[in-house]
Amino acid sequence: MPPKPSPSRWAIWAKMLIGGGIICVGGPALVYWVTPTEEELFLKYNPELQKRSLENRIGRQQDFDDFVTRLKQHSKSNKPIWEAVAEAEQKARDGKIAEQAKLIEETRARKDEIRKHQSLVPGGSL
Repeated sequence: MPPKPSPSRWAIWAKMLIGGGIICVGGPALVYWVTPTEEELFLKYNPELQKRSLENRIGRQQDFDDFVTRLKQHSKSNKPIWEAVAEAEQKARDGKIAEQAKLIEETRARKDEIRKHQSLVPGGSL
């Protein structure tokens, strides 16, 4: 039996280009065709989940808007964004710590004031 003639270079290149085109175009097209839309997913929800999702939608949108606003503010600085975010978080933590310290000091002052008043009142011990 004589050996089979090998295909020409052009035939190999044509097969390769056609196969690559099918994979590069057909793959994403298939994914796009198979992936459900947000509305289709929402309609497949349980009615209770649909109701809860609609109730929480406004809050989630507000959270996202706040996040984007903070991101825009952090991006205005000359520092990398992760450093700007870290500084903002540190300032927020320091503010909370100072606020808690102030509350503790106010409660101590109130307790001391109550003790002073009770020591002045005859028979006013706790």
